[in-house]
Amino acid sequence: MTTAEVLPGVEIWRGGVNTWDCDEMGHMNVRHYVVRAQEGLIGLAAELGMPQAFSPHANATLLVKEHHIRFLREAHAGAPLTMLGGVIEMGETEAKLLQLLIHPASGELAATFQTTVVHATPREGQPFPWPSIARARAEALKVEIPEKARARSIDLSPFATTASLERADALSLTRIGLGGLLPSDCDVYGRMRAEQFIGRVSDGIGAFIHPFRDVVVDHAEPKPTRYGGAVLEYRIVYLAWPRPGDRVELRSGLIGTDARTMRMAHWMLDPATGQSWGTSEAVAITFDLDARKVVPVTDAARAALAAHEVEGLAL
Repeated sequence: MTTAEVLPGVEIWRGGVNTWDCDEMGHMNVRHYVVRAQEGLIGLAAELGMPQAFSPHANATLLVKEHHIRFLREAHAGAPLTMLGGVIEMGETEAKLLQLLIHPASGELAATFQTTVVHATPREGQPFPWPSIARARAEALKVEIPEKARARSIDLSPFATTASLERADALSLTRIGLGGLLPSDCDVYGRMRAEQFIGRVSDGIGAFIHPFRDVVVDHAEPKPTRYGGAVLEYRIVYLAWPRPGDRVELRSGLIGTDARTMRMAHWMLDPATGQSWGTSEAVAITFDLDARKVVPVTDAARAALAAHEVEGLAL
């Protein structure tokens, strides 16, 4: 049975995994999943009749408002990948799109994206209604969300963010990143590229989460010889778009644990104003690097980790 017979959508991207796309866990880093999703979005925009949506002289573009991502199967260096895309629903100025990243040899899903986009003016980012051609093509591209692409452990309901530097200080959230945006971190309109959020979390998360992984491993039986971490599910909400020269600060906290996972929130904040550039919730595991499987979180480990949970922490 072929991939096309199992999964919905049209092909919007095809490529593979480079050695330099992979991290210390031996698989493609999360930032490169989002890079591929952004490339796939260019292809999906073309399918919607907007082939120049991301060019410097576009009259309209697609701003990513939100990503829901499930990481389902590792992608290693040299692995071929392809992406299918479709339209889940379309409103007056927004749309929810489906992007499926696939291992073409087996037809298995590597990752899934529910991507919420805004049809907007390229430079000002002002929403305005979809053109008739996009609406017509959206009907032809309509898809249902496969079960494996649906939210599993994260609530996708609308929310009002509580993220701010003041609240991060009040909750004693850990600073995992601090820096500024270079022109190369931004798109042709001068906005931060989407992968910068998840990528900077990935860059800084080690010092924050390693002590928690040690707790999990200390209580595991048998204990893995080599271990690291992996993310299973992510919700990222982009609230504002920093530009070259703007500063960003990443703050993180542990929400809670269950028998397999740790749940965390990551806030990207503006150190100058204290306001939030974006917020996210992630579900992660401790990963046995030799067995390539989850290290369970025992009751004893959960009790030990409870002291580090931040009460009231959310998106």
